[in-house]
This record gives sequence, C-alpha cells and structure tokens, in this order.
Amino acid sequence: MSELMRNTRVMKKAQAEVRGFVRNKLKVDEEDVTNLKYLKMVIKENFRLHPPETLLIPRETMQSCVISGYNVSPGTRVFVNVWAIGRDPSVWDSPEEFYPERFEDRHIDFRGSNFELLPFGSGRRACPAVAMGLANVELALANLLYWFDWDFPEGMREEVMDMEETGQLVFRKKVPLCLVPTKHVIGGQ
Repeated sequence: MSELMRNTRVMKKAQAEVRGFVRNKLKVDEEDVTNLKYLKMVIKENFRLHPPETLLIPRETMQSCVISGYNVSPGTRVFVNVWAIGRDPSVWDSPEEFYPERFEDRHIDFRGSNFELLPFGSGRRACPAVAMGLANVELALANLLYWFDWDFPEGMREEVMDMEETGQLVFRKKVPLCLVPTKHVIGGQ
C-alpha cells in the first residue's frame, strides 16, 4: 500500500483493473485474482523492492567452486542477499523506481526459477508457505483496491511519506503507514 500511495498512476491502474474485471460482485475471490495481471505485476515489483527477508537461509558449499572469480572452498557458508539482488543496476533498469510494468514482457517467476528475483528462496530451502502467503496477499490487496478509495490523513502528502525501513534480517517500515479509506460505491451498493 505504501508503494501504491507513492505512485498514484500505479494505484489508479491497479484499481481500474480490479474494478473493471470484478464489476458488481460483493467481493474479489480467488478465481478473479487469477485474471488480474497488473495486480500480480504490482505484487511482484513490491517483492523485488521489499522482500520478506533480506538474506536467504545460508547455504554451504559441498565442493570447491568459483563464484564471480572467487575461489570458494568446500564447507563455506554462503549468504544470498535478495534485497541487494532486487536493487542491482546490472539486473534491473532504474532499480530504485517502483515500476510494475517492468514485468509486462518478462516472464520472471519469484518462486525460485529466476535468480534475479528470489524473495522466497529457491530449491529445497525455498519458503514452503509461498503459495498460501501469495494467495492471501493477492486476495487482500485486490479487495482493498476494489472496496475502497485511499487517501492520506489531513496534512500528509505522498512526497513526505517516510519509506525508511528498520530491521536486520527482516525489514518493516520504520513509520507505519496511516491511510484514510473511503468506501467506493459499487453498482449502487
């Protein structure tokens, strides 16, 4: 929601997609979410910039190998920094910008198949709850965008919103987001 509030163009586009597809139903359901392509790009872009964890579960090398020109001995613990990968300018154009459209023509899956986007890890140590967590995030966000128009409290603007994060392995917003919802009238309801 923080990134959507900072990027009103993206917020409007995501709301238009959800409201246009769902129309006059009482709520967005799981079947609806499968057709919301832009919403999925918004969530993917959010996981790129704000992964659930900064570092993946450490790995240990089983044999000697060379990584980026460095000799790595067997038994070395390797930490993968997914936060840094998601902001790497050699991988992403304008890496600090929230721009969901970057996924429009790129088939990048964040479930471990594409190493440029690994918010939930990969392989045997990937997050076992990724499907459940993702379904909950998609459904909750779709319903929030469907039912409400969002605004800042009086005196606050998107330009001054604090996006600073705090934490060590897991980050969260240092200053919690506070918004004012206004019920969106759907089909006379």
